[in-house]
Amino acid sequence: MNVWADLPGQEAAVAQLRRAAADDAPTHAWLFTGPPGSGRSNAARAFAAALQCQAPDPAERGCGTCHACRTVLAGTHPDVAQVATEHVTYAIADVRELIGKAQDKPSGGKWRVIIMEDADRMTERTTNVLLKAIEEPPPHTVWLLCAPSPADVLVTIRSRCRPVSLRVPNTKAVTELLVRRDGLTPEQAEFAARISQGHIGIARRLARDEGARLRRDRTVRLPLGLRSVSDAVIAAGDLVELSTSEATAAAEERGAAEARRLRETLGLAEDAPVPPQLRSQFKQLEETQKRRAKRGVNDSLDRSLIDLTTFFRDVLTLQLKAGTELVNDYLGAELRSYAARSTPEQTLARIDAISEARVRITANVSPLLAMEAMMAGLLPPR
Repeated sequence: MNVWADLPGQEAAVAQLRRAAADDAPTHAWLFTGPPGSGRSNAARAFAAALQCQAPDPAERGCGTCHACRTVLAGTHPDVAQVATEHVTYAIADVRELIGKAQDKPSGGKWRVIIMEDADRMTERTTNVLLKAIEEPPPHTVWLLCAPSPADVLVTIRSRCRPVSLRVPNTKAVTELLVRRDGLTPEQAEFAARISQGHIGIARRLARDEGARLRRDRTVRLPLGLRSVSDAVIAAGDLVELSTSEATAAAEERGAAEARRLRETLGLAEDAPVPPQLRSQFKQLEETQKRRAKRGVNDSLDRSLIDLTTFFRDVLTLQLKAGTELVNDYLGAELRSYAARSTPEQTLARIDAISEARVRITANVSPLLAMEAMMAGLLPPR
């Protein structure tokens, strides 16, 4: 199985990357863009594997079976660095460290490849630090930046990168991948692919985690119980609680594992007190975990709002008699009843209310206040 197998529905992008991998002098900087679920990071990692591939035939680079391909995909190749910030934005120090790493010659591979996820999380100052490294890169270095859209990256960076545009794969392509790769039944895979709207990672999680499916179902059903302002306040609290509990559980599990690894690195027993000279390292870890936990809650809440939007997307589809497939087809009767009680204009206003809530979350508005304001906007007219 080659490295391109996990990129369903991306035929045009895969063909572009295949041609570049077969070239012994690829472009030094690339910008992978596409909406959430399009597989930006997967595509960048597959391209990195193809660049390092040891297949003798250039047309076969990205074979997926050689040592270089396998180590890149496993994240253990010494000449491929894949980085993502745990903070709201990249710190300048983080980018400077990457630039220093980019100057190193490959230790065994053909190229020094730097994959930078969420490049849209760079501030203008941080971007300016990176700019010179991309303008005048060492001949052996290839930068792979990932962002939702070209507009999310400053034009000074964008103009110096070769673009790779990705799209969210359709339900059929994701279904086939989940059946082949993850061993799901066609029914399980098709349901997960549809309600995830083609997001492969989310589809896999929903198919395997019943708790995740139940949380999503509770979120999508919230508009059905809205009758009064008190209902809106309760629903807002429920939505924040659902998102917070999911993110907190994941953060605590990861945090405990990091603390154990730090103790092992420092030679401390699990229950041994931390010596004063080492406390700064544990304090730094705690601060990093707190920032990451906050971002995790916001990201989880944003995913919940995307799920909530699918309810009104389906309602609007029914009101306009568009004839397209419903994302939440299993709620068909409830959706049709709701659609009959409102107008397309009201539905669009509710979708706008959810979009506004997503913007407020990114602007550090209190999640509960943002959700209460949004839920008030979802109430049926009196």
